[in-house]
Amino acid sequence: MKIAGAVGAWRALRILGVLLLYLPAACAPTPLPEPLMVSAYASPAAEPWLTDLYTCTARSNTAINISAASPAIALRIGEPETLTTPAFQIGSEEILIVTQRQNPLELTVDEARTLFAQGGGTGQVWVYPADTDLQKAFEQLVMQGRRITSSAGVTVSPQEMSAALLSDPAALGILPRRALNETLRVIASAGSVPVLALTKDTPQGAVKELISCLQK
Repeated sequence: MKIAGAVGAWRALRILGVLLLYLPAACAPTPLPEPLMVSAYASPAAEPWLTDLYTCTARSNTAINISAASPAIALRIGEPETLTTPAFQIGSEEILIVTQRQNPLELTVDEARTLFAQGGGTGQVWVYPADTDLQKAFEQLVMQGRRITSSAGVTVSPQEMSAALLSDPAALGILPRRALNETLRVIASAGSVPVLALTKDTPQGAVKELISCLQK
């Protein structure tokens, strides 16, 4: 009887050992699948909305690859002159005419139009390249067919615009509301334009999910 009891105890210990061997594997978390990579790009004026896009990826198993070469999602402000692909409004942006905070200049939009068309006046005017979404939005809202003066300075991004304005107390330029900082003052509001997410074709899968998230 003593031998039989010993054998039974040994078998029980052996079974317990086998169970313990497989227990960690059974309790280990299932590894997540690799995130689906989605290419995206934003114009300099629409870059603040990239933060929203990254927030949306955190809610799904996706990751963003910033690429200007045929992105699956392209963010811009204002409507393009010719729209050939699907576009979804994800917000709006106000276009501002700004100067240094200590500059006492006050202008109406009509007076600003004259300064940007004729130059001279109280100081240098700054704009963006003619083919950029921000410049097109400004010209649509303010210039209304009048040409920008050839003496205007040109910057390629809201960050460069801010730096140019800070270097000249008398200068005035153009900024989206989201790029305004405490060192600059709004002279006039030109109005608001939609912020758009453009896709190459009808969005499906992860792209559709991200667009829906951006619209919330």
